[in-house]
Amino acid sequence: QVQVVESGGGSVQAGGSLTLSCVVSGSIFSIVAMGWYRQAPGNERELVARINSGGGIEYADDVKGRFTISRENAKNTVYLQMKSLKPEESDVYYCNAYVYTGIGVWDSYWGQGTQVTVSS
Repeated sequence: QVQVVESGGGSVQAGGSLTLSCVVSGSIFSIVAMGWYRQAPGNERELVARINSGGGIEYADDVKGRFTISRENAKNTVYLQMKSLKPEESDVYYCNAYVYTGIGVWDSYWGQGTQVTVSS
């Protein structure tokens, strides 16, 4: 059993900042990659940023230079620092962890999501 729990969402004015946190716990042998995705009602879930175990990072084009993803391996935690937020970035943000649980099993796990609301 693997649990993924996000925190840090909330409301902020346009141009403001928020930091999201995500902790992964449970039957984990290793975490291959962790990432943040967002989804607006009626839309598909889209990648915001992802970081792998080797430190490789990928960002969506529209957040480059404003968002920073980082991970704290010892705590199985990933962070997303968001700056200069825009109203159109008001979404539910989901954390994803791609985990090796051992005995040749890899699987993807999602958190419950945290709401980010940016007012104009």
